[in-house]
Amino acid sequence: MKILVIGGSSILGYKLLQFFIKKKINVEYTFYKTKIPVKNGHVLDIRNEDDTIKTINKIKPTHVILVAALTNLDLCESDHDLADSVNIKSTENVITACKKAKSSLIYVSTSFVFNGEKTEYYEDDPIKPSTYYGKTKGESEELVRKSGLKFLILRTDALYDWIEKWQRDNSVTRALKSLRAGKILREVNDWYNTPTYVKDFVLATFKLIENNKEGIYHLSGSEYINRYNWSLNVADVFKLMKNTESINSNELNLSAKRVNINLKNNKLYNDVGILMKNTTEGLKDMLNVEKK
Repeated sequence: MKILVIGGSSILGYKLLQFFIKKKINVEYTFYKTKIPVKNGHVLDIRNEDDTIKTINKIKPTHVILVAALTNLDLCESDHDLADSVNIKSTENVITACKKAKSSLIYVSTSFVFNGEKTEYYEDDPIKPSTYYGKTKGESEELVRKSGLKFLILRTDALYDWIEKWQRDNSVTRALKSLRAGKILREVNDWYNTPTYVKDFVLATFKLIENNKEGIYHLSGSEYINRYNWSLNVADVFKLMKNTESINSNELNLSAKRVNINLKNNKLYNDVGILMKNTTEGLKDMLNVEKK
């Protein structure tokens, strides 16, 4: 097994690298601008088809994990050309390269391929995005499905974990910084997620690869919760003052409308026995990591 992680400097890409290295699995990675302290890294802009083909064909991985994407919902909404080039054209390039290198493709997708009209979403539900970001990811999923490659599509939601100094905050690290500084934390009460602990996502990905699984899986947390209550859980687990203010998302005046998607992960448990944590369990694990 030889794995190439495209987007190795991101929180998810970096945690995948750490896991595979610890498992003594042959792993290399690409990064766009942010160089990280891990060997076997390659500078790559996956919008460039020739460079993408050359890089992947040189490495010849058995599995390519495509983590890199433009995930900023509001930027995708305001700059369609950029969103298309990073999320769709780049996926086409990676698919072409995987075909030449005879690699399987593991594509990291999102809950935003759905529009929130249903109370629960399963892997075989038809995609129907309501944001431009979701549209680009949905179209990329379709490219992967029709590629003829052996593939996994891994949909996830609201990833959280400890970050490295070069990575941007997630909902938990942002809440901790605010609460520990004694600032008022304003959190939205009408955005619901199935928050996903990155460590669970990484383990689940490995188990799916190890068991030669193919198709679509929801790698999301086991709890459907709004952002405000999630922040209260952060305060509880880390024993901090609940200096939080509940607000409505309308107050933020954002370009992209956030929709509430309840991803169900039953298939993952049924196929490889992985139980994804709820927010309290994930936060307690983060606290244990911090204490070590």
